[in-house]
Amino acid sequence: MTTSTRTKSKRRSFYYILTAFVICMSLISLICQNLERQEVLSKVGSSGKEVSAIQQALKDRGLFNSDITGYYGTQTQAAVRKFQKQKGLTVDGIAGPQTLGALGISVGTVPKATEANINLLARIISAEARGEPYTGQVAVGAVVLNRVEHPSFPDTISGVIYQNGAFTAVNDGQFWQPVAASAYNAARDALNGWDPSGGAIYYYNPAKTSNRWIRSRPVITTIGDHVFCS
Repeated sequence: MTTSTRTKSKRRSFYYILTAFVICMSLISLICQNLERQEVLSKVGSSGKEVSAIQQALKDRGLFNSDITGYYGTQTQAAVRKFQKQKGLTVDGIAGPQTLGALGISVGTVPKATEANINLLARIISAEARGEPYTGQVAVGAVVLNRVEHPSFPDTISGVIYQNGAFTAVNDGQFWQPVAASAYNAARDALNGWDPSGGAIYYYNPAKTSNRWIRSRPVITTIGDHVFCS
């Protein structure tokens, strides 16, 4: 075997090994992604809005008799098991897609910071929070996004904003006024995860509303002229 032949053989071997390595890494990546998707469900140890929605749905059915805490403990697990047994589902105490569907729960995903989403969110922030502190502007944007994730509201930014009667600025035309420059930055911050509202899904200006229902909501925080509540 000549030196040239040996060199070519070594190169082929190197390429085979490199190709095999790349394939293995791709397979590992796919496996990890699948495992991550499998973990995106509510079970013991989970917490958040989806868990609160599960607890409320179970409570409405007389299966969960504790407070709505948003934490998936053993009591929530036991209630989920009872519900799964009633519906003929796999009784594992885990609120996966089938169980959530049977409970009538559909929680939206967090919107991405695309140009379209930034522009739309900035427009409602400007209309609803013009003149408010910057933190308050971000908080208004966060409320919109919190509604997107909440099972009681539409699953898109546009759906939340244009929901009938949801925002006075849409009804009175302020929504179509020129957008304040700060609102674009506030929209970006909200879409990137900053939530000064503390998870609020409602807000109001006490000086501009006498609505008893909104005033009865549990208050989370006050920023500028707005009271943020759940």
